[in-house]
Amino acid sequence: MDVEITLRVDGTEHRLTVDTRTTLLDALREQLGNTSPKKGCDHGQCGACTLLVDGRRALGCLALAVAHQGADIVTAAGLADGDGGGLHPLQRSFIAHDAFQCGYCTPGQIVSACGMLAEAEAGWPSAVSKDPGATDVVLDDEEIAERMSGNLCRCAAYANIVPAIAEVAHR
Repeated sequence: MDVEITLRVDGTEHRLTVDTRTTLLDALREQLGNTSPKKGCDHGQCGACTLLVDGRRALGCLALAVAHQGADIVTAAGLADGDGGGLHPLQRSFIAHDAFQCGYCTPGQIVSACGMLAEAEAGWPSAVSKDPGATDVVLDDEEIAERMSGNLCRCAAYANIVPAIAEVAHR
């Protein structure tokens, strides 16, 4: 069954008709031509399709488009300042730290890092947080690695990804 939905993607509102079984990832890529989120495993295990949905990290391959009617969706392409201000600080840091090899996972890594930084700023603990009750989260390498563990890099660029995120986190 097809339904009409509205999605706000990277600041632009789109009306589209989707089959009720269409994932958010497929709606973005196939109907809107937004190839920023990547289709990696298509099972929610690699994080290549990570998006910010209403400000929170979400896996596009596991989210049904119809469940996100009216949602505000941000992809890696939407993180850059559309007013000519340039790249997002995480995008610049990934470049400066050479935090990618093939680049396939990079959009998902950057979007996930953006969401992760917001979660840490809000005081959300992780599995390795020293004090789960603390309101101030210290983003050391172990904490960043744990919080980014849902995003895989098949090229193993982690040695550069963690410092790239840490640089932005410690500004």
